Amino acid sequence: MTAAARAATLRALHHDRRPGDPLILPNVWDAASARVFADAGFPALATPSAGIAASLGYADGETPADEMFAAIARIVRAVDVPVTADVEAGYGLSAGELVGRLAEAGAVGCNLEDSDHATGALRDPREQADWLAEVRAEAGEALVVNARIDTFLRGGADLDAALERAHRYAAAGADCLYPILAPPELLPELAAAAPLPLNALAKAGGPAPRELGALGATRITFGGGLHHAAMATLAVEAARLRDGADS
Repeated sequence: MTAAARAATLRALHHDRRPGDPLILPNVWDAASARVFADAGFPALATPSAGIAASLGYADGETPADEMFAAIARIVRAVDVPVTADVEAGYGLSAGELVGRLAEAGAVGCNLEDSDHATGALRDPREQADWLAEVRAEAGEALVVNARIDTFLRGGADLDAALERAHRYAAAGADCLYPILAPPELLPELAAAAPLPLNALAKAGGPAPRELGALGATRITFGGGLHHAAMATLAVEAARLRDGADS
């Protein structure tokens, strides 16, 4: 399958979904975890910046771009399904450089966030929309762009501010909108007013993926949650071995 065909497949998975039947994209952090979820039948996968950072020995937001793209490439090579990659705020690359690096890695989708890890500041929505438009112009239809909206992450609860960003990013050419950490009770209103499919974050202890779908989310991702759960299981095994378990 060509990159354009994989992108078209990924984009189509966002549409014509029934309430309560969202697109579930497991966040995988290496080739082995990618194979587990692809073999389980998931039609597409996502990468988490936090999970990949942890697997490479970095804090979230501190992975060098070269190492992040190399990790994405290993994941893409390991599976036969489309992969969308969390590339944070773009690592300071130009739109052309970013699109080129994603294409080299084989990713056919990406998350792009609208705040800065280092400062925690939200980017001006007009500037972010201009950046997204540049990415769209460089990529054409060969990249599914998930525009992350960080208003709720950064402590704001202003629905109107989130929706202003949503409309600007949609006009710039995004395919999906990701108001990360939006309260579940706001998802119906967000879904009704947003011009594109919504991505919701499934968290341990929160609503299940299908519940988030019933509330209005079209696409569900897990951030670093699956990596964290896997490491918690490994910690239990490590303790068992340390304590002298026989099997």
